[in-house]
Amino acid sequence: MNQEVKKEGPKPLYELGFLGLIPIVGFFVGFGLTLCGIVKYKDKKLIIIGIACMVVPIIFTAIVFSTLFYAGFKSDSGKNLWGQHAQMDLNALVKEIEFYKLEHGQYPDSLQQLDIKDEFVVIWDPTQSMKNGKTKYFNYKNLGNKYLLFSSGVDGIPNTDDDIFPKIESINDNIGWTKEP
Repeated sequence: MNQEVKKEGPKPLYELGFLGLIPIVGFFVGFGLTLCGIVKYKDKKLIIIGIACMVVPIIFTAIVFSTLFYAGFKSDSGKNLWGQHAQMDLNALVKEIEFYKLEHGQYPDSLQQLDIKDEFVVIWDPTQSMKNGKTKYFNYKNLGNKYLLFSSGVDGIPNTDDDIFPKIESINDNIGWTKEP
């Protein structure tokens, strides 16, 4: 009875492929598994698992970020949220403009004059933040003793139905904001 005993070397740890489900870590594990599959074990199955560990998280991340981008900037609900944000910024901006008049005796010629203080003043329109890669400011015009201030809204075109205006609780003669020129 002459039995030939076949000695087996260490087996590849295919189970490490499950670490590929963990973002970032999975990529590095996949890289290691691919190298081990090529150099140490010469195992096609391990190479495929390693490559999958590197590729699947990249695809998953691209899908997640694309979905978040669409939900935040392209969907109707995302656009409405940016409109609400613009509304809050406009309300705060009215206070800054009025304070500027108290300090300087006149309304600023442009919104950029408000931005020179050490305080953070939002003068850019969040509904327009992703248009043409340029910063778009709120619409502002100094009318002497009054001023216009509004957002162009989601369509980006001033003087349309979707324009957003500041909400002022009490309009009196001391506040210079006006909706009409």
